[in-house]
Amino acid sequence: MSDLQPKVSVLFVCVHNAGRSQMAAAFLTHLAGDRIEVRSAGSAPADTVNPAAVAAMAEAGIDMSAQTPRILTTEAVQASDVVITMGCGDTCPVFPGKRYFDWRLDDPAGQGVEAVRPIRDEIERRVRGLLTELQLH
Repeated sequence: MSDLQPKVSVLFVCVHNAGRSQMAAAFLTHLAGDRIEVRSAGSAPADTVNPAAVAAMAEAGIDMSAQTPRILTTEAVQASDVVITMGCGDTCPVFPGKRYFDWRLDDPAGQGVEAVRPIRDEIERRVRGLLTELQLH
């Protein structure tokens, strides 16, 4: 009766919430559907999502074109069970009882789609590993 278990909530955080965290959130949403609540945010969000990240994800069959960067809030962290940081350093608030992971990934900012593809592929690999770890594969 897995319906009685509360839904796991995952928050992906990077500086601009325009590339890495958006791609990770999109992959997790795509792979887990409604089994996981997915959020993404940035410590200093950009105005728009990185067009090269949108293009790279489109190649993988995932549409991120409607996404917008969001500011990281304390409330978002408090509402999440798992927080995955991607280069936001000390700006990510830490609360007891949360599971934290730091994924060291190249920043796709200012790069073309050719440079974003390997970052996208690594993010997909890590998201699939996360699903396995959360036992939601």
